Amino acid sequence: MDLSGQILIAMPGLADPRFEHSVVLICAHSAEGAMGLIVNKPLEDLSFSGLLEQLNIPRAPTGRDIRVHFGGPVERGRGFVLHSADWARSGEGTMAVPGGLEMTATVNILEALAAGGGPGKALLALGYSGWGPGQLEAEIARNDWLTCEAPEGLVFGADDRVKWSAALRGMGIEAGRGYSSRILCVCIPCIRSGIGWGVNPGGRIVCGWPVRCAVALPTMVTRR
Repeated sequence: MDLSGQILIAMPGLADPRFEHSVVLICAHSAEGAMGLIVNKPLEDLSFSGLLEQLNIPRAPTGRDIRVHFGGPVERGRGFVLHSADWARSGEGTMAVPGGLEMTATVNILEALAAGGGPGKALLALGYSGWGPGQLEAEIARNDWLTCEAPEGLVFGADDRVKWSAALRGMGIEAGRGYSSRILCVCIPCIRSGIGWGVNPGGRIVCGWPVRCAVALPTMVTRR
């Protein structure tokens, strides 16, 4: 399983508060682990112009202004720019991400953005989200995350507040407002096939898939 270029959508039962309602773009995934960036948690206390000032990078009057995000809890002092693949100067220090994206971790992209150039679309993240061998797979099996292709426009979307619900909606799942004891089937085969889910009177999952799934969530997530 290679999830590079796909997004992780945090489920309501995810125990780690740092990832609550997170949408994570997986930039690299292999047998050695995975690395990704949270794309919907902007840092309220740091602007791009403020970061440039800290790094002594002059900003031109036509300089770009991009959002600074919390990319994850690992190496929070390290910056990564996730961007469209249209920057002519990308090269050393730039990694291709499946889906037509790139990630650059060198200062030259900050200088280009500050001068008014750089890639057409960009998002700056401080820190990253990392998993060791088999760790992400185990979390997915534990129903901490849903995975899907990144919907067009979601990663660089203007409103970070709606990215989590928009990512779920792209899978045919509507985010509700609260929890209850009702158990719903939201297994990936059912969602993608449109077969759907059901709950019998005893509260056990009645899955529409030929092999009944074992994925269950509180009703904060409901099938449309």
